[in-house]
Amino acid sequence: MCLVAGGIGANLKEHFTMMILAGKHRGEDSFGVWTDGGVLKSEDFSRLDEIPDGRIGLLQCRLAMTGSLGYTQPFYNDLVLVHNGEIYNHNHMRNYLEGRGVSFESDVDSEVILRLLEYLLERGLNVETAVKKAMSMLVGDYAVAFSDGRRIYLFRDPVGVRPLYYSPNGFFASEKKVLWAIGEQAIPVQPGELVLLSREGFQRRRLFSVLELKRTVFSGERAKLSLMRTLTHAVRVRVGKRTGVLFSGGLDSSLIALIASRYSNVVLYTAGAEGSQDLEWARKVSEELDLPLREYVFDLDDVREAVPKVAFAIEEPNAMNLAIGIPLYFATKLAHEDGCKLLLSGQGADELFGGYAKYLERPELMESDLLEIGEKNLARDDKIAMLNSVEGRVPFLDLAVISTALNTPLEAKIRNGIRKAVLREAAVELGLPKWIAERDKKAAQYGSGAQKLLEKLARSEGMALREYAQRAFNEAFKRG
Repeated sequence: MCLVAGGIGANLKEHFTMMILAGKHRGEDSFGVWTDGGVLKSEDFSRLDEIPDGRIGLLQCRLAMTGSLGYTQPFYNDLVLVHNGEIYNHNHMRNYLEGRGVSFESDVDSEVILRLLEYLLERGLNVETAVKKAMSMLVGDYAVAFSDGRRIYLFRDPVGVRPLYYSPNGFFASEKKVLWAIGEQAIPVQPGELVLLSREGFQRRRLFSVLELKRTVFSGERAKLSLMRTLTHAVRVRVGKRTGVLFSGGLDSSLIALIASRYSNVVLYTAGAEGSQDLEWARKVSEELDLPLREYVFDLDDVREAVPKVAFAIEEPNAMNLAIGIPLYFATKLAHEDGCKLLLSGQGADELFGGYAKYLERPELMESDLLEIGEKNLARDDKIAMLNSVEGRVPFLDLAVISTALNTPLEAKIRNGIRKAVLREAAVELGLPKWIAERDKKAAQYGSGAQKLLEKLARSEGMALREYAQRAFNEAFKRG
């Protein structure tokens, strides 16, 4: 996990220094800068004044997760590349490429993307076709920028797990605030999209939609078996030796925790107000699963103190995301204090398997919500977690799990008014106690008690929560 950023234009040294300072909370282990004027990599952020000036450049601030702890991007060869995220099939892809004569200079997963693109381009594919082919071959969460020395190309994984933004003036970054720091507008790179930045402006092209995974409708039984297999694999490839799980005691996080515990040393992290439903259920279910639970019990003063930080992270005056972000902020803060850099979450299960009440009347919203989950939910979660130098991973949003869900018939997802029916059945067969699998839970902002405390804070200021969230955003970014 890291900050990636860069751009085309004059005064790059000044711009890059400001961008690193605005975004280094995403990666405090080291930084690396490539420009057409030189390269600088260092673990010492006091050396920012040595950044080489130039007319085009890419940079990274790294939080080391996979591969050589001492290796800092950008990678540079015929192409220059920076990548934020994780490639879960990097060993398989490395073997595939080495078998075709490609050599590597590190064991970092990001290098696989560079070598794959170089290999595809050398075979005569154009950039657009090469990136689309790479998207079909890579299993992972990625926001990528690469350059041929004249132009910069940006692309995101087809779900949009990792955020990436660009400006019409030729700059890009992992977070909006990094572009705002240099006076630039921030436009999201859409999931599965390729954006070209050049001195002439920008071009964009959608290369991959997850709806392309919708092919043959399964029977209910086949859907359940496919879900059990694909979700187990998705969790297995995302765990580390020690893995945290964002935990509420609900179906989604409990199933992720159960599967993860078979492949890793798991610790559960939860946050809520005393007496909140999520806290009580997390305690009850963690005991049933015999997994250690770490909990952050927050009160009104804690929430008041956290609001500016969460508003800064989510980069929008959105009251709902502020409320959802409060328990996530405290849970990731607790994980960071625990030395846990990796957290799995149950994000995506509701959109895939019909978890929201609105789907009872309008099931077609599942697909549109899935297409929008990157910027609506995942960007928020990523930015809050990175505020605490923690990486969130989302097994339900593995492309194989998504493919299973898209090919699962509606009547297997919503049956007799029961939402996520096929997921509940799969969970029981995977070993989750039935009373946990059948539980209905409140949304995070309500189940944790965060919404109630935020509304109390807003009322104490004579405001509606919407106004309170707007003020927090204005103060975080010196607006209004």
